[in-house]
Amino acid sequence: MTFRLYPNKQIEQSLRYHRKLHKDLYNASVYNRFTQYQKFNYSVSYFEQQNCLPAFKKVWTEYKIINSQALQATLKRVDFAFERWFKGLGKRPRYKSTRHYSGWTYPAKSGYSVESNGENGYINVAKIGRIQMRGKAKYWGTPTTCTIVYRNGKWYASITIDVLDQVLKPDVSPTGAIGIDLGCKLALSITDGENHQQIEAPKFLRNAEQKIKKASKEKRRKRTPNRNKKIKASRRYKKAQSKVTKLVRKIGNQRQNWVHQVAAEIVSGNSFVATEKLEVKNMTSIAKKGKRKKQKAGLNKSILDVGFGMLRSTIKYKVEQIGGVFVEVPTKKVKPSQTCPKCGHQHKKTLDIRVHECCFCGYVQDRDIAAAEVMLYWAKGILPGLGTSLVVAESPSSTSSTKARKQAGSMRQLGAKKRQKSVEVSANKEPWDVETHSSGEANCG
Repeated sequence: MTFRLYPNKQIEQSLRYHRKLHKDLYNASVYNRFTQYQKFNYSVSYFEQQNCLPAFKKVWTEYKIINSQALQATLKRVDFAFERWFKGLGKRPRYKSTRHYSGWTYPAKSGYSVESNGENGYINVAKIGRIQMRGKAKYWGTPTTCTIVYRNGKWYASITIDVLDQVLKPDVSPTGAIGIDLGCKLALSITDGENHQQIEAPKFLRNAEQKIKKASKEKRRKRTPNRNKKIKASRRYKKAQSKVTKLVRKIGNQRQNWVHQVAAEIVSGNSFVATEKLEVKNMTSIAKKGKRKKQKAGLNKSILDVGFGMLRSTIKYKVEQIGGVFVEVPTKKVKPSQTCPKCGHQHKKTLDIRVHECCFCGYVQDRDIAAAEVMLYWAKGILPGLGTSLVVAESPSSTSSTKARKQAGSMRQLGAKKRQKSVEVSANKEPWDVETHSSGEANCG
């Protein structure tokens, strides 16, 4: 649970000072690891840096006011960054400035205490003071860890709560089963087989697009900072930049709030949800050069404005939280928008056709509702199949086998083999050589 903090001026100065000390420790530990390896060919581990903290505090006496476990958590962040780099999951760890260092963590119950029953209250942070906080947790229990975060000019406390399993389970579990189809104009098309509901996309980004363009134009008219030319950001530039940031942040908060409201309404009456499996990253990829590049950019903006990925993940975790079932239907096999929910006959339809009319059984329904019905029936295992339509959908057809033969010696597979081979080779090398090697692979892929 995340609470908003309201510190006074004195406490805020202490919070900023603690954040700066943790940032300096982070940079010092990163520098120590690089220096030890480059000069002495020695890899420093997390435990070695952790054991050096008492001696470090004797030299740098300002760190004596900070909780020891919080300092260990900062060193653990460095260890995670290096582990991700060694495994090829992240970039080379970098030094961080104060504005790019979000905060610090208390990994245990020491160093802070919470005065709250789940709604508002106070938090006592060691050597800093008592801070008022606002927020409401859905469930409450014993606080375990706490992370102090500074984001967009505001302070937050992200507290992990140890909740009993009996509290998480509702007294009366919902028994409904629905299918959901996601779209750009109609964000959700929901059906249980008899009753249908459609929720329009709120279009938060589209509605505020002109305001963002106007604020961005005013920002571009100000003198842009340039580190190479030693040009600092002016006060007017910072003011214009904060205006753009505030508008974008408001859109993100509106979308997140809307997603949670919709997901809570869905889960309140249903414990079985079936929806399509979408690859949002592939769907919103940048279009190549061509006549329809602008149209693809507009489609990407609409998809991201609705928040397909956020909707799906939020509904999923809320359904699983109450012990329900969440099913993702493989759209490439089932083809919900091309399949009739009553007879199972498949017929190709272009995107401009918004009404499903089955030429086999005569069933007429809205295209999105029909697709939601197909996903619901498929997840339940009661989707009817007539002829060989569904068999073809689940087994490789002649067309798909031809496509597979064409891709058997493709550059994509060759690139995958090269990447697999390079990972095996780089596993025997030192991590400092992996960076150059992996960057070359990225260009080949």
